[in-house]
This record gives sequence, C-alpha cells and structure tokens, in this order.
Amino acid sequence: MFVYLISVVSAYNPFGQISAPIGVDAYGGAFVNFGSFVANIIRVAIVVAGIYAVINFVLAGYGFMSAGGDPKKIADASTKIWQSLIGLVLVAGSFAIGMIISRILFGPGYATAIFAIRVFGP
Repeated sequence: MFVYLISVVSAYNPFGQISAPIGVDAYGGAFVNFGSFVANIIRVAIVVAGIYAVINFVLAGYGFMSAGGDPKKIADASTKIWQSLIGLVLVAGSFAIGMIISRILFGPGYATAIFAIRVFGP
C-alpha cells in the first residue's frame, strides 16, 4: 500500500513540466556548466562593483556638499570620487581583458556567450 502511494504521489507533479530556460543547455557537459557558472560570477561581481561605485559617488557628493569650506573634507570627497572612477575603469578593463583571453583560448563564440552584454527592459 505504501509503495503504491509513493508511486502515485511521484507520478503526480503539481508544478507541471519543468524545463530549462531558453538558451540554457540542460544536458551540457561539465565544462559548459562551469563556464556558465564563471560567467554568472563575473556578471554578479561587475554589478556589485557598479552598485558600490554609485554608493561611493553619493556618499562623496554628500561629503563634498557638507564640507562647509573645510579643505580636508573637500580633499577627502574628491579623493573618494577619483578612487571610485578608477575602480570603475579597472572593472571595465578586467571585463575587456577577460573577453580577450576568452576569445584567444576558447574562440569567438564562447567569449561572446560568456561576456554578452544584455540590457533587459520593456
């Protein structure tokens, strides 16, 4: 009786047929899945770096506005702005270097798949 109940419950799927999203190779090799994993890590790191830079810009702007003419606070705020800009340039540079290395090692199709820039919106 218990085995029959388990087989009936396992045959019934309340969520329907679940399949991989479009563009995802559900049965790819380990290297393909590892490449997707690395690509997602790189994308998340770039987004986090961008968000951190925006937060630094806002905090530096607030520090610049609230400096009240104090040269040390103004210098600190401008230093923070420059460091954020340099950080964004380094992130963009690492993106470009990663694209070049992927293109050299794996070919143009693989590099485009990893570092594809997609803008989602309406």
